[in-house]
Amino acid sequence: MGFLGCSGEETGRGGQSSRVGFKALIRRKQVDSANSSSPSSSGHHQLAKELSVPHLISIGVGATIGAGVYILVGTVAREHSGPALAISFLIAGIAAALSAFCYAELASRCPSAGSAYHYSYICVGEGVAWLIGWALILEYTLGGSAVARGISPNLALLFGGNDRLPSFLARQTLPGLDIVVDPCAAILVLIVTALLCLGIKESIAAQAVVTGANLCAMMFVIVAGSYIGFKTGWVGYELPTGYFPYGVDGMLAGSATVFFAYIGFDAVASTAEEVKNPQRDLPLGIGLSLSLCCALYMMVSIVIVGLVPYYEMDPDTPISSAFAEHGMQWAAYVVSTGAVTALCSTLLGSLLPQPRILMAMSRDGLLPRLFADVNKKTQVPVKSTIVSGIGAASLAFFMDVSDLAGMVSVGTLFAFATVAVSVLILRYIPPNEVPLPSSLHESFDPLSLPIHTSADVVDGQDTEINSTKDSVSRPLLSKVDSSVDIPIIGSYLTRRGYTLNDKNRRKFAGWAILFTCVGALLLTYAATNLRLPSYVRYSVSGTGVFLLLSALVVLSCIDQDDARHSFGYTGGFTCPFVPLLPIVCILINTYLLINLGVGTWTRVSVWLVIGVIVYVVYGRNHSTLRDAIYVSTEHAEKIAEHAEKINNYSREVLV
Repeated sequence: MGFLGCSGEETGRGGQSSRVGFKALIRRKQVDSANSSSPSSSGHHQLAKELSVPHLISIGVGATIGAGVYILVGTVAREHSGPALAISFLIAGIAAALSAFCYAELASRCPSAGSAYHYSYICVGEGVAWLIGWALILEYTLGGSAVARGISPNLALLFGGNDRLPSFLARQTLPGLDIVVDPCAAILVLIVTALLCLGIKESIAAQAVVTGANLCAMMFVIVAGSYIGFKTGWVGYELPTGYFPYGVDGMLAGSATVFFAYIGFDAVASTAEEVKNPQRDLPLGIGLSLSLCCALYMMVSIVIVGLVPYYEMDPDTPISSAFAEHGMQWAAYVVSTGAVTALCSTLLGSLLPQPRILMAMSRDGLLPRLFADVNKKTQVPVKSTIVSGIGAASLAFFMDVSDLAGMVSVGTLFAFATVAVSVLILRYIPPNEVPLPSSLHESFDPLSLPIHTSADVVDGQDTEINSTKDSVSRPLLSKVDSSVDIPIIGSYLTRRGYTLNDKNRRKFAGWAILFTCVGALLLTYAATNLRLPSYVRYSVSGTGVFLLLSALVVLSCIDQDDARHSFGYTGGFTCPFVPLLPIVCILINTYLLINLGVGTWTRVSVWLVIGVIVYVVYGRNHSTLRDAIYVSTEHAEKIAEHAEKINNYSREVLV
């Protein structure tokens, strides 16, 4: 079931062992919405289809542009980029666009709730999907709590200081416990949770209002700052240190830092099930929201860096202090308003995806059925929303989550890398077997086909998984008529009269994808770990480069699988420059994961270990694929047609 596959001898016909152990980790599900468009056929209530491109842009921009941009420009300009800050934002935006391309293809092909969890469950397997879903739960909970804790200080600035806030909103220290509680943060999380329970349409309307207010504040910074810049001569760019005071390396280091300012566009993919026309609207929503964020980031950075020399910027309030330098102290109120609205929109963007992740995992049986309930009136997962809201509000009230901020990035970066791997799998080795719905288990003659359960396959003689005897008897390269059209790698082999048969092509592709992941891990670890001896660093880095280049050459030469054209929903966006783009995306996100630090990974590991325990105790045994029967795609279609004929005949008899 995994992308490297397994032989028929290993699976056997009994199928009992596939319910436990490694085979449970690599069982894959079918595209949820491919064969079910109604509640009755899918076994669960669907979410309301209310969203179009403007709604998706509002979600993407609101979830991406947080208050960090009002602070980040000062810190990165002072320490890394200098006047080249806009270029750092551009490079980071291009790197984020690589992941956005991968998300756009998978979101349009698999338009169901769950985002990266859903895609990895379909393409990679249940084990990886569980880890991604579990990591995303942590990300959205901590992210929402951290954003909520940041709102009260900015509100205090608008009121004129911490002492001016109403007592029931101000932060207080619990006597004897040395715990600083934040009632304002908890109240805001509960308000947003109640708003999300009203319905997706109402939630997006509120998101559009606060996002619009934030964009107005940013446009004020751009327009007013440009006026001051042209009036004073852009003193920030007339420096003896030049445009790159820290060199190109400093500019690239700044890009790695500001990359996290683009995290948030994946919230658009989490609403895929609620989009009216997902094949058209999801790619547009993801692409336009990311492009708009990149343009705003660059314009703000160009203006602010030009008003004040980078080394004189205030690292805490760079924008307000830049205007104050030119006699516009009142602009601090506009900037603070923008920061508050940015945090509110980010809070809503953080709390919106989590209930849908919980719902998707519950639908698959990995979490209790409670989380899968969809309210018939509002058509949103109300119970999941309430549970996630209470959890985030509790953290925001009791804990200072600033020390845990690095953990927020793990889930997103892990999801970005896995989505890129999923694109490679979809293009080269898409699943060629599907789990047969339980309603169709009796719709075929079990003696007419070789049956396997869960990770096993019901297949014929020409599919990927055959007996060991057949594998041995079939040569790696088969002699064919040289007139047959063979793509790319056949330019040489065709002249010799050889080509790869489909089974071995899938094996080569599977190993190449595995080498891509291993090579990216080796290269980034060795390149960033300066404590290793130089000969070890160079050896490991060289091995990683060799694996990556080998995988790129193999995947570039062999043909992509024809089944990709009919996988999931067709007619949507297609990721360009495959396999190069996904491989670069995997490399970038692996590098950022490695650089999160030992402390962050130690804390994340504790959460992941808890997740493994939950999966072993509950998820594995309650998975909807636990007793699934897998059949080849061709046989599944025949069985479905046969079942439909039986149903039609039964209805005619009853009439």
